[in-house]
Amino acid sequence: MDSNEGLNTSSYVNVFFEKEELEVADMGLKINLADQTVYPESFKVHNITLNMVANLWNCPKPADFEETMVFPDAGTVGSTEACLLEVFPGAGTVGSTEACLLGGLCLKFRWRAWYQSQHPECTNIKAAAWEKLFRYMDIEPKFVTPDSKTFTISAEGVKAQIDENTIGVICIMGNHYAGQYDPVQEVDEMLTELNKEKGWQVGIHVDAASGGFVAPFQPEMKDVKWDFRAENVLSISASGHKFGESCCGTGWIVWREREGLSEHVAVSVSYLGGKGDSYTLNFSRPASGVDLTANRTSNAKYLPNPVSSVLYFDLDLYQLFDRYQSSFSLSTSDLTANSTSNANDLTANRTSNAKYLRDALKAMTFKGQPRFILCDGGDSASLPVVAAYINPELNLPYDSIDLQHAVAAYHW
Repeated sequence: MDSNEGLNTSSYVNVFFEKEELEVADMGLKINLADQTVYPESFKVHNITLNMVANLWNCPKPADFEETMVFPDAGTVGSTEACLLEVFPGAGTVGSTEACLLGGLCLKFRWRAWYQSQHPECTNIKAAAWEKLFRYMDIEPKFVTPDSKTFTISAEGVKAQIDENTIGVICIMGNHYAGQYDPVQEVDEMLTELNKEKGWQVGIHVDAASGGFVAPFQPEMKDVKWDFRAENVLSISASGHKFGESCCGTGWIVWREREGLSEHVAVSVSYLGGKGDSYTLNFSRPASGVDLTANRTSNAKYLPNPVSSVLYFDLDLYQLFDRYQSSFSLSTSDLTANSTSNANDLTANRTSNAKYLRDALKAMTFKGQPRFILCDGGDSASLPVVAAYINPELNLPYDSIDLQHAVAAYHW
């Protein structure tokens, strides 16, 4: 029996939806976002939401921002009126894995344009998405081994793996083992000096699959340059279905600029009488994830023009969102999963819940020794997750895997 999704504690996938959100998702299931000409209003929702995400990550406006007024993944959508929205380079994707693949491809093409011989390499702790990139795209990785106790890396450790064949550095904001953030700011500062010294152009892709919708709302991360404020960050990707609270299979990628980056993966598509640029590996995909993200994250702080942007929504979506204004609000005080919490409050609540569980595990002892060893990032500057294993010094007749199996017997 795996039908009780509420007992899922470890897959980083949102499982809770309000009744109104299920209505939004149901409408999105009938819409193919690849059909930009057929569903121009729905694609505007995609573009507006992408603007929110880009602003959330402090993406600078591209030089052609006001000239193109269209996403590189969207192209035109069949009419001049459909493009009357200034937008950032980026795309909604099918999960953060596709976003990572697109980000990695742009790093590879950017490097290849700079250096003719092909011997690409990447650096950092690996996740499933990057395993796919290395295998599918013929890229040779170099790994920086994190500290076995802290699960963190250092800028110097990254530096030791870089040479003129390095296409880019991958930094992870919230690893899925224990939730720690890679030191993006320190790596960025190191790369600035190294690139200047060597005449290279090594950049960073930030894999913010989990932390992309957490770090922006943590007070302790306010002055940490993990996003586009770091000059060597070229692209950022995130899962919409983790802390972005959309449905499974939702992801986002934003590039710093089109030139030399997202332009490398643009494919012009003529489809059903219209023409548009596609930047995703997948083509047909439902609009549910984008619509739910729009529903959850609409906030005047992140919209380029919150008063007029809402007018771009198609009639059905607008009527539904208007009916449930508490869920879909353009006020900075009414963001996220319920009508009374904003993103900062939601993140603080998650952190508080994690601390409660963490403190409870710390309090558990056996013969005067800690029963569990905590290995997560702690109470701040990391994902609001709890990770622990049974203290091996206790010499118990069972280990953490045995405990996991026992808990799983109750469908957790």
